[in-house]
Amino acid sequence: MAEQKNSLLVKLDEIEARYNEIEKQISEPEIACNPTKLISLSKEQGKLKTIVTKYRRHKKTVAGIEEAEQILADSTADEDFRELAKEELQQLEGQKNALLKEITNTLVMADDMSIGSVIMEIRAGTGGEEAALFARDLYNMYVRYAENRRWKVEQLDFSLSEKNGFREVIFSLKGSGVWSELGYEGGGHRVQRVPETESQGRIHTSAATVAVLPEPEEIDIQIAPNDVVEHVSRSSGPGGQNVNKISSAIKLEHTPTGITVSIQDEKSQHKNRAKAWRLLRSRVYEYHQSKKRAERDSQRKTMIGSGDRSQKIRTYNYPQNRVTDHRINLSLYSLDKIMAGDMDEIIAALKDYDREKRLKNL
Repeated sequence: MAEQKNSLLVKLDEIEARYNEIEKQISEPEIACNPTKLISLSKEQGKLKTIVTKYRRHKKTVAGIEEAEQILADSTADEDFRELAKEELQQLEGQKNALLKEITNTLVMADDMSIGSVIMEIRAGTGGEEAALFARDLYNMYVRYAENRRWKVEQLDFSLSEKNGFREVIFSLKGSGVWSELGYEGGGHRVQRVPETESQGRIHTSAATVAVLPEPEEIDIQIAPNDVVEHVSRSSGPGGQNVNKISSAIKLEHTPTGITVSIQDEKSQHKNRAKAWRLLRSRVYEYHQSKKRAERDSQRKTMIGSGDRSQKIRTYNYPQNRVTDHRINLSLYSLDKIMAGDMDEIIAALKDYDREKRLKNL
């Protein structure tokens, strides 16, 4: 335990040193004249600020403890003065432990908290029309949760089924803590219920997959225009009919990775292109991040599961009004509330479990 604490303090010293270095760099004239570098450094500084502020309070508390201990060790000191030092020592010890716990929790979750925008993709899996209706229900669940959080929701692209379910829907969410809250949602979601299309009341099992991608800013990932091939075509609607007489659908292909994205949501070619680039940046960014994670034994092993779409993470059982998250063996008998966007309890449980795992791996 003492060894873990010492390694934590060494890490915090390194973070504070980096914070001080950034402060010096930002004040240099050549950095002030370079907006790209300035923005990058300012973002890094903002990410470290909370940890550094708490660590400086911790160091001040430790100094106060040392001072109180010196007074207590001084046999010539006034007795009343020694009694005050004893009381202060107890208070400061409590503050020190609380601060260290707070700093540790902030440190292990800092990277996630710094991501304020994600792109979510929901696709219908096995189950035909019922799977598409389930994908629509998941989309509505996330949108309601986002509205409760006052996050900004923007639909990027979608493909409707015959009964207005979603074969696929892609949307972005922006707001404080969005990745730290919804980063656990990636994977396979399964529903057990009597479908709208079922006439004999039999329970069916259908599935949908969810992907959650951190949305990087252009400064976070540079994609060379020469590495991207653009295809322009007419948008098409259900049944294959053209919904647009002008060529507005955009498909982008990133040749180094083979990643492709297609957007046809807007009638404007310009708007579709902008959305396609946002989605491409997220997918390429996630591609490179996943390679980095694999190289260092995968960051997401410290998170819950891999976020892989093939991994079944949750079952929604309508007859029993039950939601089960298989990663943490948690069952909640409040499916109706969860589907209405009240996901607080299940997300809090996932975050607590994740935090404990990260602390062990710190």
